[in-house]
Amino acid sequence: MKIVVIGGTGHIGSYMTPRLIEAGHTVLNISRGLKSPYRQHSAWKAIQNILLDRDEEEAAGTFGEKVASLDANTIIDLTCYRPESAEQLVNAVQGKIEHLLHCGTIWIHGSSVEVPTTEEAVRTAFGDYGIRKLQIEQYLLSKARCEGLPATILHPGHLVGTGWNPINPQGNFNPSVFSNLAQGKNVALPNLGMETVHHVHADDVAQAFLCAIVRRSVSIGESFHVVSPAAITLRGFAERMTAWFGREANLSFLPWNEWKSTVTEKDERATWDHIAHSPNCSITKARKLLGYAPRYTSLQAVQEAVTAMQANGTIVTA
Repeated sequence: MKIVVIGGTGHIGSYMTPRLIEAGHTVLNISRGLKSPYRQHSAWKAIQNILLDRDEEEAAGTFGEKVASLDANTIIDLTCYRPESAEQLVNAVQGKIEHLLHCGTIWIHGSSVEVPTTEEAVRTAFGDYGIRKLQIEQYLLSKARCEGLPATILHPGHLVGTGWNPINPQGNFNPSVFSNLAQGKNVALPNLGMETVHHVHADDVAQAFLCAIVRRSVSIGESFHVVSPAAITLRGFAERMTAWFGREANLSFLPWNEWKSTVTEKDERATWDHIAHSPNCSITKARKLLGYAPRYTSLQAVQEAVTAMQANGTIVTA
């Protein structure tokens, strides 16, 4: 099968693109060519790289046409963040492809009401990113169910992989939180530390995309959560990571308005985004219909990334 991956050297693509080659597919990777894959693999030698700046091409109205001209069976879109981007691509490829797979986000749900949240839950997205991704989901599913567009949407949680910082037990990306836990220093958590985050290893997301391709007949016209088997509370996350470092957690808990004064504005904003959205999602549908079987728990995914961060000096344990 000939597969075009838009953004195949990014977080998810660095794991997924080599998997597609190993599965016997012909793979064309579209990117701006500004960075190398996060993960080295011999399969990259067999991948055809096509340099396209999506923003520039979309502004010229040519991106969708150039993707369509590659004559692929399947398109995997990992870099679509605006409804207009989805529309331009769909208008160009509809009727010419067998499968269009879009990477969404669990942020389409907004705040959880019942947990774990299922794909059928009423959407209450908020914030620019969550609203735009929800609009894309609604557009693609409407096209699929009303016009036969062969579209599938996969919604990852908080991505984890070697090469970038994972969400920490405060709910932001500051690696010093891990260093403080490892050194036995006090770490303040907001509220009671009972909010949850829902990580997923990028390789598990990659696996889900391949499952959706293999089970095309049941994945088309559907959206799926692709996260680790269970979400984790900030407190539980902090305690488990500290134990992994061989120490006992030294935690304190502060009301939000007090806690936010202890961190930078950037970290406060990141924490609010990650705990205010819907980071506790069910994978029952993906397990049943796609055969999705994540290899990593939230903790295992983070621990792998933290090990790499220790090796490169990002996290100091002593």
